[in-house]
Amino acid sequence: MASPYNPKNILITGAAGFIASHVCNRLIRNYPQYNIIVLDKLDYCSNLKNLNPSRESPNFKFIRGDIASADLVNFILVTESIDTIMHFAAQTHVDNSFGNSFEFTKNNIYGTHVLLEACKVTGQIRRFIHVSTDEVYGETDQDAVVGNHEASQLLPTNPYSATKAGAEMLVMAYGRSYGLPVITTRGNNVYGPNQFPEKMIPKFLLLAKSGKTLPIHGDGSNVRSYLYCEDVAEAFEVILHKGEVGHVYNIGTKKERRVIDVAKEICKLFNMNQDKSIKFVENRPFNDQRYFLDDEKLKNLGWSEQTPWEEGLRKTMEWYVSNPDWWGDVSGALLPHPRMLMIPGIERQFDGPDVNNSAASFVVNSPRLKTSAFQEPKSDSTSAAEKSSMKFLIYGRTGWIGGLLGKICEKRGIPFEYGRGRLENRSSLMADIQNVKPTHVLNAAGLTGRPNIDWCETHKPETIRVNVAGTLTLADVCREHGLLMMNYATGCIFEYDDAHPLGSGIGFKEEDKPNFAGSFYSKTKAMVEELLKEYDNVCTLRVRMPISSDLTNPRNFIKKISGYNKVVNIPNSMTILDELLPISVEMAKRNLSGIWNFTNPGALSHNEILEMYKSYIDPSFEWANFTLEEQAKVIVAARSNNEMDASKLKKEFPEMLPLKESLIKFVFEPNKKATK
Repeated sequence: MASPYNPKNILITGAAGFIASHVCNRLIRNYPQYNIIVLDKLDYCSNLKNLNPSRESPNFKFIRGDIASADLVNFILVTESIDTIMHFAAQTHVDNSFGNSFEFTKNNIYGTHVLLEACKVTGQIRRFIHVSTDEVYGETDQDAVVGNHEASQLLPTNPYSATKAGAEMLVMAYGRSYGLPVITTRGNNVYGPNQFPEKMIPKFLLLAKSGKTLPIHGDGSNVRSYLYCEDVAEAFEVILHKGEVGHVYNIGTKKERRVIDVAKEICKLFNMNQDKSIKFVENRPFNDQRYFLDDEKLKNLGWSEQTPWEEGLRKTMEWYVSNPDWWGDVSGALLPHPRMLMIPGIERQFDGPDVNNSAASFVVNSPRLKTSAFQEPKSDSTSAAEKSSMKFLIYGRTGWIGGLLGKICEKRGIPFEYGRGRLENRSSLMADIQNVKPTHVLNAAGLTGRPNIDWCETHKPETIRVNVAGTLTLADVCREHGLLMMNYATGCIFEYDDAHPLGSGIGFKEEDKPNFAGSFYSKTKAMVEELLKEYDNVCTLRVRMPISSDLTNPRNFIKKISGYNKVVNIPNSMTILDELLPISVEMAKRNLSGIWNFTNPGALSHNEILEMYKSYIDPSFEWANFTLEEQAKVIVAARSNNEMDASKLKKEFPEMLPLKESLIKFVFEPNKKATK
């Protein structure tokens, strides 16, 4: 056997991520004579805190930058005298690859190509270790007793694994064409501390810790092999020193587990009822049934798995219980099908200058250079983070809610622009997204009628064009670009019925089907809501009888009824915009999707509202009531009356006030002071 390889200056790409951080910390700990340079752009699944064990070491340096920057990569190789590259940087989450596959091509293939070309140009690299995945082999037969060996055919089945296989082809080609000393690894699933919770095990642990259900893709019969992170870090240590140039090494285990069994074991750790705590959700577009590796080649180098599954899972659970806020707000990652790439707003924050494509401008964080730029991401999730990580594209500039959303963004320092395109014009929407480059799209555009919904009864094609075709087009364009769309919809699609009687306090829930078709406006809104259920990138907010502190706005429900000669007196759910619109911005930040009853808890009648108006605003105010039958004689389209169950929103935002309290705090009290 050849003598062990001894590097001097190692560049580790993506080392603020999960696996690479464990490898980096291990090498720093075990080999003080090695200089370790980390290059990481701090994407959403990276965290500088993962490198805390290394930060004070004199042989450690951190550089924030992108492997796709050729000038930067060449500059680092030359100035740091790099002789070894361990290339971990990649987009790795399969769900993301279904939503935005071009990002995977850019990072995984183009980024790798840039590194390889830099190695060729500088001519100084003695080892290039390329980190790939077992998924490049594709699905293993369920009855196979021998795993895929390193010479097995590559048959990737999803965009992620296809880009990793493509990168492997480039690595192999540079090895053969230019003599680059390359080694490739293909690993099973890895678990342990520091892993971003879009992956199954940390996601299940955090959900179980909070008493929430664990979502299983499909029927949970898929089989996976799991290795503990420290064992994998040791495997890379062995390959670095003993691996042969030109070879491929599987890093795997023959111990397999079904996904459903992993979920059950996590339930046991938290003493949860398995039947009630596990739910089956829609499967991925394609979900390989099994990956199975032959790991004998690596064992022949002296490596073997050391951590039993039970011990590793327990250690991992203890770490996540002790460090629940390690990643900050990860609510978007805990969804059944997270699409974090489509929400670049969760990019890790970095308190220091960026590295751009100019090689002369990059900033390093290095104790040995006596700099102090190495900072942990700020835990404060408000102004500074919002300013740098989110950008909204808002539709509905001339509308009431759209205008208020712009004011909220201005107040919080969140960059935003209003859309120029019309909802029904797909090409104009695509131009907006390309020009603005938003992280989220907020749709507050729609036709409610001029001056009210009666207008829609005689302008049905126009109403359909905007409320149905336009909204669906925007949702589809957003999905195509991997963007979350916050859709400000309506709750005027229900009316009291036998299951939800007037005055009972039993509200309509998110899963209830609309039962009100008294107006054409409501018909279009119910229609588009049903169709939007097929878009997992849409968050539908059912707004009802909106009220704000601006009592002069003609769309304000209080302004409306205070100007009528007579009003009906029926309890209804309502939306206090001053409280709930900022919550909708937080919902976007948390990457929430699905349908939400966007009202304050409880219901108030017209008379109760007007009594408060008289008490707080105008003591001389008088009004009269009339019946629904009398009302029907003076309107064209029927009006929706209902109470909505806001418990889902209340659970997510427990600080939200009941309707009456919110109305007093945000509307009547401020106006009372203004009146005085």
